[in-house]
Amino acid sequence: MNFKPLHDRVLVRRIESEEKTKGGLIIPDTAKEKPSEGEVIAVGEGARKDSGELIPMSVKVGDRILFGKWSGTEVKIDGQDLLIMKESDILGIIEDAGAASKAA
Repeated sequence: MNFKPLHDRVLVRRIESEEKTKGGLIIPDTAKEKPSEGEVIAVGEGARKDSGELIPMSVKVGDRILFGKWSGTEVKIDGQDLLIMKESDILGIIEDAGAASKAA
């Protein structure tokens, strides 16, 4: 993919939620909400202060993130449905619990 977001913007692919409940009920597509979890595909360079100094991005390619329900702008790039959003729309980074326990 040849796309690089500008400034403090991030390109995100939504991560689809489970199609079944824990009890085994299948959720129809019409009842599903859009997932608010995604994977960072590309990041911009970062925002700039008034002095021109670059503020580095807190997220990197491959991070799993949570974002607001109505965050971002939906775009289609190379046939994929993606979101472009500002870094400030990201609520947090999901860290793998298994990897975190191994590091400790």
